[in-house]
Amino acid sequence: MGADLWSDSVGTDDARGGRAGRRALVSTGHWQGHPDLGEVIVSEHDLHQRIEDLGVQITEDYADRPPLLVGVLKGAFVFMSDLARAIALPVEIDVMAVASYGSGTATSGVVRIVKDLDSDLTGRHVLVVEDIVDSGLTLSYLRRSLLARQPASLEVCALLVKEGRQRAPLDLRYVGFHIPPDFVVGYGLDVAERYRNVPDIRVYRGPVPVD
Repeated sequence: MGADLWSDSVGTDDARGGRAGRRALVSTGHWQGHPDLGEVIVSEHDLHQRIEDLGVQITEDYADRPPLLVGVLKGAFVFMSDLARAIALPVEIDVMAVASYGSGTATSGVVRIVKDLDSDLTGRHVLVVEDIVDSGLTLSYLRRSLLARQPASLEVCALLVKEGRQRAPLDLRYVGFHIPPDFVVGYGLDVAERYRNVPDIRVYRGPVPVD
């Protein structure tokens, strides 16, 4: 089973529980009423529960072949951290950065590798960890690039999939949530590098930065 990562998220009488209780209070109320943030699309509670479920499923599917988790920066760093701890296997972790967005809110259509992997994928069981799938162009490019490195298997775990936005075929083994085609921030997702630290997923209502 996956680790129970958030068992301390409610306050208890001891010092550790007290700190956890204060953290929960800040995380749930700190961003309420912020002028750039709209409605909550996926709550903090639902994120945690779904990631626990994904951890259990991945643990079962890879029981005899612990995977190499490949996180796609920067957006997936929060998700991959929590997902890795929910997997009860000795996983390995590597990261890469793939640029497909400018600083605005629309997919640019241009994909390039900004930071490549340190690991050799030959013969490895690779699980790509993505924050969000929009058009699918970035993922399609990434899949082709990684398959050329001859892994034993290659699967994708995406936290979010935007409905009705795909311009390339998707082949996703694990999906956290399907969401409306709004621009969203939080839980690692940003606009112009801001709001990655929002603890849930929210619609972005602020001004659109110029690329």
